[in-house]
Amino acid sequence: MSRRAWVWIAFALVHAVVIWLGFTRDHAASWDVDQLYRWWAWRTWSGQAIPGITEGWVYPILAHLPILLVGAVGSVLDYTLAWGVLVTAMDAVAFAVLVGRGRSRGRLTAAWFWLAAIFALGGVGMFRLDGVTVPLAILGSLWLVGRPWLASVLLAVATWIKVWPAALLAAAVIAVRRRLVVVAGAAIVSVVAVAIVVTLGGSEHLFGFIGDQTTRGLQIEAPISTVYMLMAAAGVPGAAVQYDEDLITFQVTGPGVEGVVAAMTPVLVIGMLAIAAVGAIKAWRGAGFASLFPALAGALVLGFIVLNKVGSPQYMTWIIVPLAAGLVLVRRAWLRPAVLAVLILALTQLIFPFFYDAILTLVPAAVGLLVLRNVLLVALLVWTLVRLVRVPARTRRTVTGPAAPAAPEGVTE
Repeated sequence: MSRRAWVWIAFALVHAVVIWLGFTRDHAASWDVDQLYRWWAWRTWSGQAIPGITEGWVYPILAHLPILLVGAVGSVLDYTLAWGVLVTAMDAVAFAVLVGRGRSRGRLTAAWFWLAAIFALGGVGMFRLDGVTVPLAILGSLWLVGRPWLASVLLAVATWIKVWPAALLAAAVIAVRRRLVVVAGAAIVSVVAVAIVVTLGGSEHLFGFIGDQTTRGLQIEAPISTVYMLMAAAGVPGAAVQYDEDLITFQVTGPGVEGVVAAMTPVLVIGMLAIAAVGAIKAWRGAGFASLFPALAGALVLGFIVLNKVGSPQYMTWIIVPLAAGLVLVRRAWLRPAVLAVLILALTQLIFPFFYDAILTLVPAAVGLLVLRNVLLVALLVWTLVRLVRVPARTRRTVTGPAAPAAPEGVTE
């Protein structure tokens, strides 16, 4: 049996298991889909309200696309099961493009990594909007050089579903030579998205999802919350876990937490701009796409996670895309961080849903799992930053000496 056949068999098995995981433990991993997404779809289709149009919403407007699509087939399939089928179908399309004819070792390695990552993270990676954006982001990343227009459209659509692919778009604008095409494709999608909101009378809620994020507190899973979780577990006065009924999430409180909350959004913005600036300098000095894009995209995505005051478990799906791109382009260099990423995802599944209650009650061993995961996340960010700083510049010709050979665009097995 061919390597291509084996990887497709694994694809089917992994997705079947992950869908099953979404229905275990009282739908813990798929609660958002089973309860919130189903409710939003029902309210919209019944004409009661349109989140993001008639009222504020935590997501960009195109998040309605998968939510309403699954709701439209609600009479045929259970909503949660239909969501799993939709994500599986989208993954299959991106997986087929990634694997291709099964002759590239880099692409096959990236395919096996993606499957390992899906299995390691479990149901929460599939049963969230992030599960829809990952295949779009992988397709966009694969087509940035050959089909930059289509790639930018896909990445922009993913961004208007869930904001995080904006990091990939930023990396693309910096690393791709035909950057004006990338900008144009993203701009067209953005104009269409804005026009939809304005036409339907939702102008006041157009960017409400940004405001909702900036006003949030420190979610317990966020890396910045690690210190407060340790303080709470140690019984430090004032440090505790609290439930936010409006956002339906658990946050930390403790000494000086208000100042930390206020500082995190500026820190995130400054950090992302600094990473983008390093990438821009590398691009200006002639760095090739194959070496620059995965490092820059990885640094931006991980920066978006590590410097964020929100740390939902589904955020871990984001790291799949730049690592898969790295494995396709420079396989050997990205093998070890890919293994580390799978470990991070597996720890995340242990954290949620399996040991989440223990974390909330500050059981030391469970809190230790959370601390370990966050430390490894920071370590992966540091690795990508070092990789980005070390991206080689293209050797330039000199006037007084002989022409020096240009550095290769990158290893593209």
